[in-house]
Amino acid sequence: MTRRYRGAVPALAGALAVLLGTAVAPAQAAGYRYWSFWERDGGAWTYASTGPSQTKPDDGAVQGFRFAVSADSKDATQPRGAADFAAICADTPAKDGTKRVALVIDSGTAQDAPSGETPPKPRTACAQVGADATSADALAAVAKPLRYDSSALLCAISGYPRTGCGEQVAGKASQTAAPSAKSSGSGSSGPSVGVIAGVAAVAALGVGAIWQARRRRG
Repeated sequence: MTRRYRGAVPALAGALAVLLGTAVAPAQAAGYRYWSFWERDGGAWTYASTGPSQTKPDDGAVQGFRFAVSADSKDATQPRGAADFAAICADTPAKDGTKRVALVIDSGTAQDAPSGETPPKPRTACAQVGADATSADALAAVAKPLRYDSSALLCAISGYPRTGCGEQVAGKASQTAAPSAKSSGSGSSGPSVGVIAGVAAVAALGVGAIWQARRRRG
């Protein structure tokens, strides 16, 4: 076997390994454990564009807080459960000079909880606060104790979690990983068509290199 031929085999194997590894190894995205803030708009949750201390809800507003691990606002997990103002504030009559804000407080799942902590069950509450109150004021009226960090980031609601504030946690599989054949509708979970084509191209190059080596040896 010539020197060129001997070198072609490991080179081909290495290229195949890289391509196949790309097909099966999902990208990892950094995640952060924190309380996200939501507003109810037209029967659906929308991620709030400002923090609770900068938001002044109207009377009859429905707002939500969800504790979870997410990479960014597009990846954030919405509050669970019913979010109906009439149901949440049914037992809180209107009063002059005040407003009522329905709150959905979802402490998340055990999977997203800090080590050693158990998330409280999701709950709702009707906060009756002054007409000029912020969402942070409404939350404080029904869910103390609250905990904030030095940057005014909301760290804990009703004492949960006991420690930590927006800390980074182990990455999770990104949705930008190479698509599989199953996702393209073939019904298989094997490598993508693009990866298979790449493997075939590398294989063809390897065969060509081996043929050239044999030709020179002959």
